[in-house]
Amino acid sequence: MRWNQQSILDPMAMVNVRGLLRTVSTPEFAGMTFHEVLAKTALNKVPPASAMPFPWTVNPYRGCSHACVYCFARNTHRYLDLDAGEDFDSQVVVKVNIAQVLAAELARPRWVGEHVALGTNTDPYQRAEGRYALMPGIIDALAAHGTPFSILTKGTLLRRDLPLLARVAEDVPVDLAMSIAVFDDALQQMVEPGTPTTAARLATVRAAADLGFRVTVFLMPVLPYLTDSPAQLETAVRAIAASGATRVVHGALHLRPGAREWFLAWIDREHPHLSRRYRALYAHSSHAPRSYRAQLSRRIGPLLDRYGLSSRADDDYARGRSRDRQAVPAAAPALTPTLF
Repeated sequence: MRWNQQSILDPMAMVNVRGLLRTVSTPEFAGMTFHEVLAKTALNKVPPASAMPFPWTVNPYRGCSHACVYCFARNTHRYLDLDAGEDFDSQVVVKVNIAQVLAAELARPRWVGEHVALGTNTDPYQRAEGRYALMPGIIDALAAHGTPFSILTKGTLLRRDLPLLARVAEDVPVDLAMSIAVFDDALQQMVEPGTPTTAARLATVRAAADLGFRVTVFLMPVLPYLTDSPAQLETAVRAIAASGATRVVHGALHLRPGAREWFLAWIDREHPHLSRRYRALYAHSSHAPRSYRAQLSRRIGPLLDRYGLSSRADDDYARGRSRDRQAVPAAAPALTPTLF
């Protein structure tokens, strides 16, 4: 990698991860540290008991510079002896050989071309992808072995690969989804400080739709008391429809360990008047109460009908998968972390 003024740090002092080659920092990514590793495997098997509607995932990165305060995957960084807060946002593991390893795994005779999902743990189009460019090799490997795949991202860097994705979509099913949770610019920059703007993500949806993709937008997590009013939801659905998306997956915030502590600390700091309400809402579960989720669906459903968007609530995924494991949707929500 030709990085201006990059520095190579002592890897053993930084992170506990298998296959570590080197640890790098650079002024181009101020405040970020990249741990380059040689991965032994690329495909992750989704446990049969999982609610996910796809059997395999690929995760080129661990940690994420998008720094979403609600990110469910934060707790996975603790397995690296890093914390689920600032380290998750700034210490990113990069599997530099993942495309080659994936190609070798897909070439094995026992591979039968099952659906592979990208974006189920951390974002494959986060800022590091602009430097490491792992996704084109991953896409080529999947297409070369006749493997259908889906991509879920917040990253507008997806636009770089749209011509490639359009070409491979002629031979294998390719499903694209953009995660857009917050339609208030000031709040979006507070809760997702490392992500592209909402407008930029909507423009990326439009660019993909113009190439013929039927793009799904993940309107999730909906944040109780912050983004869930009828007016806010209508603003969101109207903008999604105008972007050319065809479907919306929606769901309320859930707070798993790691994400729970980080998000509630953010609430205490930025919205202290909501602290007691959030702790009451999530007192007994990582998920919002079923009554809240049902109310949210009742608010969103008529809006989606009005604007001509098909829809699915994230609660439906577990039920749908138990009925038919082979019925893989266009993209699936990032609910269950998968590791190396």
